Parts: sequence; structure tokens; C-alpha cells
Amino acid sequence: MKVSRQEAEENRARVVLKAGELFREYGFDGIGIADLMKAAGLTHGGFYGQFKSKMDLAAEATRQALALNAANWRQTIGHTRERALKAIASMYLSRPNLIFKAKGCTLASLCADASRQGEAVQSVFAEGIENHLQLLQEIVDGNGDEGRRRKSIVILSQMVGGMTLARAVGDTPLAEEILATLRDKLETRH
Repeated sequence: MKVSRQEAEENRARVVLKAGELFREYGFDGIGIADLMKAAGLTHGGFYGQFKSKMDLAAEATRQALALNAANWRQTIGHTRERALKAIASMYLSRPNLIFKAKGCTLASLCADASRQGEAVQSVFAEGIENHLQLLQEIVDGNGDEGRRRKSIVILSQMVGGMTLARAVGDTPLAEEILATLRDKLETRH
């Protein structure tokens, strides 16, 4: 059955969105094409009509997931300009972000996997990390652009590393201790 151009675009968008969630939940190698397509409500056969390869989909889905994460940060910053870092830390280092990986931080879910992927995925991560750093640079204090840049790298590394450690131990008291300690540390920064 032939689908219209609009239906094909809608199908592609649905696959990209669902793939972003499933990759965050299971990792790039933790789910196959057939299961990705099934989760999007489509057949496996339509995959290669839409994408060159699973790596092509991984790059596109990751770009979209990182953009959604950055948009969430921008929205949080926009609502809390005075205490934006505190708001970002509270939102990011939260139990929902710990538990709901499919909808949560792409960096904490997939950075380790990205190191084993090709240049296409790694360049998407570089762009996404830069976007998050730029958002942090807008809200942190520091001595000039270089000082704010360095501080932003430290903060992003602490948050992503902390969330990664917390997720590694599951929904446990240790996970909450890690997140609470980092929230407290970051919320006291200006």
C-alpha cells in the first residue's frame, strides 16, 4: 500500500521520536530495527525507505532528543532567571530523570554508548554538549567568557556524571544520596 508524502513524513517523525526514547531506555545496541519500527506502529520493511542505516536513525534521533533536552533547560531558565542554576539542578538531578530514562537526559543515557558509535553520532553529541554548555554559560558567574565556559564544563560534567552514577545503582537510597548531594552543591553556587 502506497502512502502519501505527508504520511511518510509523519511516519518518519514518529520513528525518530520513538527511537530517541528507546535508545535512551535501552542504548543504541539494546534494541533492533524491527522492535523500533514495531514500537512506532510500523512494519520493519519500511525502515530502509526512510533511513540509510540504523546509525543514520541513531544520529537523527539523538539530535532530536538532545534538542528536546536543551529546550527543557531553556524553558526552565526562562521561568527562573534569578535562580536558574538552582532550577536546572533541581529539575535535572531529580527522581523523575533518574527513573524515566526514555524521556530523560540523553547525555546521561547515551554518552558511554556514543563513544562506541561512529562519527555521525559523536558529532551530534558534540553539538548537543555545546548547546548545553552555552545554556549554562548564560546563567553562571565567572571571570569572563573563558571562566564561565570552564565553570559550565565542570557543572555539566558533575550533573551528567552524577545522574549516570545514580542510574547505575537504580532507584535506591544511594541514588537519591548522590542526586541530593549534587543538588545541594550546585544550588549553593551563584
